[in-house]
Amino acid sequence: MSKVTVVKEAVKETLVGSTEPQELSAQTKARFIKHAIKEDGAEPYLGPEEFINAVAPPSEDYHKIKREQYSILFHVADRSNKGKVTLADWGYFENLLTKPDAEYEIAFRLFDIERLGKVKYEDFRRLYELNKGPNSIPFDWECDWAKLYIGSKAKHSMDYQQFSQMLRGLQGERVRQAFQHLDKDGDGYIEPEEFERIIKETARHKLSDYLLENLSTLCNISQGSKISYANVRAFQNMIHEMDLVELIIRRACAKSTDGKITRTEFLNQAAKITRFSLFTPMEADILFHFASLDEPSGRLGLKDFKKVLDPSWRSRQGDEDAVRAVTETTRSAGQKFLAQGLESAYGFALGSIAGAFGAFMVYPIDLVKTRMQNQRGANPGQRLYNNSIDCFKKVIRNEGFRGLYSGVLPQLVGVAPEKAIKLTVNDLVRGWFTTKDKQIWWGHEVIAGGAAGGCQVVFTNPLEIVKIRLQVQGEVAKSLEGAPRRSAMWIIRNLGLVGLYKGASACLLRDVPFSAIYFPTYSHLKKDLFGESQTKKLGILQLLTAGAIAGMPAAYLTTPCDVIKTRLQVEARKGDTQYTGLRHAAKTIWKEEGFRAFFKGGPARIMRSSPQFGFTLAAYELLQTAFPFPGKGKAEVATGVADVVQTLKEKHPDSPFYRSRNALKILLDLDENFGRAPLGVNAKGWQTLPGWMQNPVKSS
Repeated sequence: MSKVTVVKEAVKETLVGSTEPQELSAQTKARFIKHAIKEDGAEPYLGPEEFINAVAPPSEDYHKIKREQYSILFHVADRSNKGKVTLADWGYFENLLTKPDAEYEIAFRLFDIERLGKVKYEDFRRLYELNKGPNSIPFDWECDWAKLYIGSKAKHSMDYQQFSQMLRGLQGERVRQAFQHLDKDGDGYIEPEEFERIIKETARHKLSDYLLENLSTLCNISQGSKISYANVRAFQNMIHEMDLVELIIRRACAKSTDGKITRTEFLNQAAKITRFSLFTPMEADILFHFASLDEPSGRLGLKDFKKVLDPSWRSRQGDEDAVRAVTETTRSAGQKFLAQGLESAYGFALGSIAGAFGAFMVYPIDLVKTRMQNQRGANPGQRLYNNSIDCFKKVIRNEGFRGLYSGVLPQLVGVAPEKAIKLTVNDLVRGWFTTKDKQIWWGHEVIAGGAAGGCQVVFTNPLEIVKIRLQVQGEVAKSLEGAPRRSAMWIIRNLGLVGLYKGASACLLRDVPFSAIYFPTYSHLKKDLFGESQTKKLGILQLLTAGAIAGMPAAYLTTPCDVIKTRLQVEARKGDTQYTGLRHAAKTIWKEEGFRAFFKGGPARIMRSSPQFGFTLAAYELLQTAFPFPGKGKAEVATGVADVVQTLKEKHPDSPFYRSRNALKILLDLDENFGRAPLGVNAKGWQTLPGWMQNPVKSS
């Protein structure tokens, strides 16, 4: 063997590896065996068709790439040039795909005909000519740009670094030459149809259907009807940085209160993320032009940008939405009513269980609050309890632990309609006042909350009066021996329908301002303190914190109304003042006990309201996760962190299919027909290549 041959073999072994056995993963072997041809007494192998099935499963989405174009990669994997890919070859190919620069390295090895670590200009030019489409816009390889990479006189070969850098800049040069070719007048402008042709030939495989269908509208961003070279380069720069564009948009939308951004906000966020001003005003204009074609607006959200940013977006998605809309309209009114009714019942049931759980957990605090508010007399000697803690201790000592839950059953029964009405009315009224851009004036938020509090009184007042009388009868039994203990049903029969609404005016006076304070405060805490938006969901802990904080001022500031309501609804003992109405109760309490009496039980009320909402919300979230509504799947648990760092990376970047597709995208920058069965004068296709690439591949 000559020295030259030895050197060649050594270089080849360094580049493509040796044939010595290597440890392959079980997944690699399984993928190979699944598609391999197994002949008696022979080593399993992949032919061209089997290789395509392995790297390009028929079930996958190929976007703008034809499945037969994956046959190009077979010639990279077939290291022995025999038209067969062995298990060792397959392991080598998969290992190649795991490299961080796999896309460029695959392209390099494809054009490295002799496999010596260099791409000759003649080989590269010949492969390009064989694979370009018959009607492609011509490309001049004798241009100054090409000469800078390969030399002007004696054209030299390119190593891997030089070749990959040349590939990166090739698409831009193709666009420049195509513009010059189509600019027949030499005035620096082309027609919209010509621009569309340039982009489809150079970047179709990277763009969504939506963008491809609307390319000709680019002329609308300027006053004229033609497209300048500046417009073309701005468009190319924008699609070249799609990943960065999406990152900027996601971060800007996450900071926006309504999840939408303007052109100025995009440029401001871009300036913060990038070290230099990477995007020009024209590039931002182009981005917002295409994103707002369907709904012209100065403010756009992720839904608007998705059609531009996501290359997998299909025009049929719009058709599917239309079909879904037609299907919805053709459903009978009875079916719609039944579906809505079932979902409402589902939400009502979960809300009832969660509300009952929250009420049960804080009920002892509520009982202490009621006992404290029912104490009369300004002198300490006339008081049964010194403070909330003293009350708690005496209830356990005199009535046992069960005494802390006196009257709990009516509370649990009534919490379901109370919560349902309050939440439903608040959402309904807020919906009436909310504008199309999801904005609502704070005054309307107060009105919505107040309306919700007013409507709930229909259910809460009867339950409150029964609950209160059950809660205080323990201390009555302690002060009056032989006093009978009454049941909830006895109290209801004794009061009658009119008696059940005794103190309703005070209940309204408490519940209307409570909800008017609570709901707007809760909404603004979520939005302003925790940054909730359409693109950022809050976690359970953040929701609980917002609910607890909102409940504090709402509970304490309405304590005077709660004290008056309690005095009116409790059954007066012998010697106690009989209150005749709201005004009389307020005057009497002020006169006999002073201003501080209006805030009796205030701390206990705060301690009850805040955790009650927290327990209720936590239970509701857990129930939704554990028992999802049929057909909707399990509810997603919010993490509280916006997904602002996701880009257009593939879902499974380690899969051979995804990395292979990315490698093909690099090759398609040369020509959109690269790898397809050549047409016309190039009908022989790969058969005109050197021996190791002469394996004809059938289209699959």
